[in-house]
Amino acid sequence: QVQLVESGGGLVQAGGSLRLSCAVSGSTFGITIRGWYRQAPGKERELVASITPGGTTNYADSVKDRFTISGDNAKNTVYLQMNSLKPEDTADYYCNAVKFRINYWGKGTLVTVSA
Repeated sequence: QVQLVESGGGLVQAGGSLRLSCAVSGSTFGITIRGWYRQAPGKERELVASITPGGTTNYADSVKDRFTISGDNAKNTVYLQMNSLKPEDTADYYCNAVKFRINYWGKGTLVTVSA
C-alpha cells in the first residue's frame, strides 16, 4: 500500500504563488510516476504535472512556464510550485502515484485563486 498526504493549499490572489507538498509513505518501492492532478467543480480530473524517479517531467499546456514539479527522493516528497496563479487554477489538487500500474491518490487539497 502507498499513502499520499497533500498539504499547502489555500486562498491566494491572482498572480500569487503557492507550494503544494505530497508526502509519500508505505511501500514506495516500484513507484514509477508521481504527479499532481486537479479537479474543478463540474469538471473532470485532469493531469497538471508528473515526474518520474529519474526526474523527467510532464506538464499540462495550461500550466507550463507557471508551475514546477519536483521531487525529493530522500524525503519521499513531491512538490508543486505554482506561480502566477489564475482564477481558473481554482480546484482540488490531488497527489498521485503509480506503482505496478495501480493508481494511488491522496485526499486532495483545495486551492482557491481570487480575481
